[in-house]
Amino acid sequence: MVFPFDSVEDFSVVLTPEHEMFRKAVREFVEREVAPKAMEIEEKDEVPWDLLKKIAEQGFFGIGIPEKYGGQGGDHRMAVIMSEEFCRVLPGLSVYFGTNELFLTPILLFGTEEQKQKYVPPIARGEKFGAFAVTEPCCGSDVAGIQTKAEKVGNKWVINGRKAFISSSDVADYFIVLARTYPPPDKKLRYLGLTFFIVEKGTPGFKIEQCYHKMGLHGNHVCELVFENVEVPDENRVGEEGMGFLYAMETFDRTRIGVAAQAVGMMQGVFEKAFQYVHQRQAFGLPIAAFQAIQFSLVEMMTKIMTARLLTYLAAKLADENRKEFTFVASLAKYYATSVAEEVISEAINLHGGVGVIVETGVERYLRDVKITQIYEGANNIQKLVAYRQLIRILKEKGQIPDEIAKFVT
Repeated sequence: MVFPFDSVEDFSVVLTPEHEMFRKAVREFVEREVAPKAMEIEEKDEVPWDLLKKIAEQGFFGIGIPEKYGGQGGDHRMAVIMSEEFCRVLPGLSVYFGTNELFLTPILLFGTEEQKQKYVPPIARGEKFGAFAVTEPCCGSDVAGIQTKAEKVGNKWVINGRKAFISSSDVADYFIVLARTYPPPDKKLRYLGLTFFIVEKGTPGFKIEQCYHKMGLHGNHVCELVFENVEVPDENRVGEEGMGFLYAMETFDRTRIGVAAQAVGMMQGVFEKAFQYVHQRQAFGLPIAAFQAIQFSLVEMMTKIMTARLLTYLAAKLADENRKEFTFVASLAKYYATSVAEEVISEAINLHGGVGVIVETGVERYLRDVKITQIYEGANNIQKLVAYRQLIRILKEKGQIPDEIAKFVT
C-alpha cells in the first residue's frame, strides 16, 4: 500500500495558511501587472524591464533563497505556488525564476561561503540574473558527453567550447559553466572529470554568438555561448574538481519540481479559459456546456490537473523535508505533469473550436509553451529512465532489493 514509502503519512501534502497568503499575493500581482501585458509580451517576445523590476520589488526572485543571503526564505512548496501562478498567465516569465535557481543551486549546495556571499544576494534582490550553461550542440541529455574543456594554468582555468539553448543567457550576469577538466577513467565512469565554474558576463573571450527563435515560452530567450580562452580564477571553481556531473544531477533533482509546476500552471490557466468559454458559447440554443461530451471533457481535464498538482506538491513537500524519496517523486511529477498538460491544453483548444487556434484568443500559445517543458531539464523519455533508476537506488539503500538486481540498472 505504501511502497516505496514507509508510511501512509508520507503521501500527505501539507500546506499552511502562510502558503495561501503567499498564493493570494502572487495572484494579485500577476493579475494586476502581468495579465494586461501578456499578449504584448507574447507577440514581441520581450519582457519589459520595468516588469522584471516590479517582480524584484515584490521579493519574488528571493523566494526559496535563505534570508542569510538576502533572500525571502520560503520552501519548495512556496516556489511551486509562485511558478504555478505565473504560468497560469504567462509561462515565459517563470523561466527567469528557473534559470536563477539552476545557477544558484550548485553554489548553495557545494560552493564556498565566499561564492555564496558574492553571487547569491544580487540575484535574490533581482539586481542580477543567472544562467546554467551545460547543454551543447552535441549533447543534451548526455551530460557526460559534453566537449567544453577547462585547463588549469597556474592558479587559473582556461575554458574553451560552446554551449547551446541556454535560457536567460542574453540577460544573465552570471553563468555557471560545466566543462571537462580531465578525461574519464573509463567508459563506465565517463561522468567523472566534469567541473563547474562561475563565469561573469564581460569576461574576455566569452560571448553570446546568437539567440534562437523558439516556438514557445516567449519573453525568455535561449542563446548559444562561445568560450575562447576564457580565463577564470580557481576561486570560481564550484565544489570539487571532477564532480560536476553529480552536482548537475543533484541540481536537476530539485529544479525539475519547478518544471512540473510550470505545466500545472499552464493547465490551470487554459482550463479556466475553456470553462468560461463553454458556458458562454451557444449552439443549438444552449450553452455548449449543457452537452454531455463537453462535461466529460471538463471532468477529465480537471482530474489530470488535480492529479498533477498533488504529485508536484508532494515532491516539493518531500524536498522540504529532505527525504531521499523526493528525487523519485520529482521525476514522476516532471514527466507526468508535462505529459498530461499537453493533453489538457489540446482539449481546451478543441473546446474553443475555431477560435482556439487563433493567436489573439490567447489559448494556442499554451500548447507551444508546454512542449518545451517536456524537453528541457530532462526530456520525458530520459526522465522515465531517471525515475526508475532513482527508485532502484532508494530501494537498495533501504535494503528492499538485493545488490545483484540493483547493479543492472544503477
